[in-house]
Amino acid sequence: MTKLQQIRQQRGMSVTELARKSKVAYSYIYEIEQGSKSPTIRTLQKLAVALGVKVSDLLDEELATGTVGR
Repeated sequence: MTKLQQIRQQRGMSVTELARKSKVAYSYIYEIEQGSKSPTIRTLQKLAVALGVKVSDLLDEELATGTVGR
């Protein structure tokens, strides 16, 4: 489960509702949550605003702490 999916579910929000609030396509959010697409920074910003969180909250721990590849 991705951080995006965890936060969305914690807020009781459906993918459809998140898509509407963020103005990001339902299919794109679904693909991000399934791990088949990587979001752009702009998309992460839109999703974060819609969810009421920081962009860093949506990143996996390794990305958020800068420890990727170490």
